[in-house]
Amino acid sequence: MLAKDTHSTSLGYILWFFGFTGSHRFYYGKPITGILWFCTFGLFFIGWIVDFFLIPNMEQEAEHRFQDGPYSYNITWILMTFFGLFGIHRFYLGRWKTGLLWLCTGGLFVFGYLYDFCTLNSLISKSNQKK
Repeated sequence: MLAKDTHSTSLGYILWFFGFTGSHRFYYGKPITGILWFCTFGLFFIGWIVDFFLIPNMEQEAEHRFQDGPYSYNITWILMTFFGLFGIHRFYLGRWKTGLLWLCTGGLFVFGYLYDFCTLNSLISKSNQKK
């Protein structure tokens, strides 16, 4: 059986660089600690430093939790991280209505941006199951 390739260790480390915002934790499907990191600057930077060593394990856990398929987690997360307020990640997933909503409202006035950080992995998995 081939191993799934849903999440990347390299992208995890790139997001970790900005990890005091919790982005790497959201990427690996840990929204509760992602919010905690976001609110406390990576547990006052201590948790951020510890995460440097935990990323390979978080990547393996994510590989087992999420459905692989035609939609790339890496591409979707890059689009979300850098162009999320424009809804580009939603257009990529074929979600045109909410993509237009994001485009017109700036990610639902930024609150939708945080919501997508928390739920994006599940949204990608559902989109992959439909294909």
